[in-house]
Amino acid sequence: MSEAVNIPQLRFPEFNGAWEEKKLGEVVRYTKGFAFKSNDYVDSGVRIIRVSDLGAESIKKDNKSIYLSSENEHLYDKWKIRKNNIVITTVGSNPDLIESAVGRGIFIINDNEGLLNQNMLKLENSTQVNNKFVHCFINSPKYIHHIKAIKRGNANQANITVKELLDFKLSITTKPEQQKIAAFLNAVDTKIEQLSKKQELLGEYKKGLMQQIFSQVIRFKADDGSEFPDWEERVLGDYLAHKSKKNKNNEVDLVLSVSNKKGFITQDEQFDGYQVASKDLTNYKIVEKGEYAYNPSRINVGSIARLKNNTIGIVSPMYVVFKLKNLDSIFFDNLYQTHLFKHLIKVGCSGSVRDSLNFNDMADFVFSFPSLEEQAKIANFLSSIDSKIEQVGKQLDESKQFKKALLQQMFV
Repeated sequence: MSEAVNIPQLRFPEFNGAWEEKKLGEVVRYTKGFAFKSNDYVDSGVRIIRVSDLGAESIKKDNKSIYLSSENEHLYDKWKIRKNNIVITTVGSNPDLIESAVGRGIFIINDNEGLLNQNMLKLENSTQVNNKFVHCFINSPKYIHHIKAIKRGNANQANITVKELLDFKLSITTKPEQQKIAAFLNAVDTKIEQLSKKQELLGEYKKGLMQQIFSQVIRFKADDGSEFPDWEERVLGDYLAHKSKKNKNNEVDLVLSVSNKKGFITQDEQFDGYQVASKDLTNYKIVEKGEYAYNPSRINVGSIARLKNNTIGIVSPMYVVFKLKNLDSIFFDNLYQTHLFKHLIKVGCSGSVRDSLNFNDMADFVFSFPSLEEQAKIANFLSSIDSKIEQVGKQLDESKQFKKALLQQMFV
């Protein structure tokens, strides 16, 4: 390999010379996780970190945890997860997924996160490398490609060997340059973390306001200052019109699905490029802009949405399609995100053989509804918060893309 190949495209001016290629196992110290016994688990104490506890970029705080007694903590000092460690799972989901993905490295920013369970290992700082520098490397496309090449199993349960993981080849530079790169990227990560936190807080703020609005603790007034009428208790079906128009002449070929996170998405997006729709689309249901659709067996996880970005599309015959009548669409978009709506879905699904919710059952949901004028006020108010959340989301995406570009240019 020539020196020119082993020099990054983007570099701090005070550094020069080619980087040296080495195997990961040659430059890091590592410890494999321990198989703790379930008989030793207690209700509180020192947390055991399992594969399922690994999130996208950190250890989950809201996961159901298991513990060992604090009295025995000193016996397991070797497996303590410490600040600046990198935790990697050797068993998990597909590398393309985010949470609990096999081979994915989590950089630890706090001390005393817990004890390392089996099927994981931790990388520790060594004399040759800065762990933050290493962590940046194992977020690179080159590393992900390596993990995909060595993984065994299927999409639901993949595994890798420690030996093959440590055979990954990375290029390293001098410790001072590593530290400068790590410090720079730390600043970028801090910005990303701040934006993520801001987005999370805005979301929580909106949830709190929605709770007060839909429980009528907060009421709006007309433009002239007058009070709106009292909310009226009615069944949801009074405001919905069921649709079952079929794609009889195959006139529409845009096959859509509903995701619980992104709303309407194309079939390609939903199934990662695979075509799962039948060749004959005449039995598929037409959904037009402004109308709603949901998967009866997935509405319990939030798979319901309004078509916004396309004029027309088709969905699977199993989907329920409906439109609103005398109900503000943005008001309804927020209504189905409330705790009450989700609770009614759960109750409605529990009585079904397949945990699904048909249109008639949803139409029987009872809510209190304000006048159309107050609905519009509520919709405008909540939309203004959504705009702020969306703006922060864009800034977050831009920062992540900026970091991705840096990783491609600052490493070799």
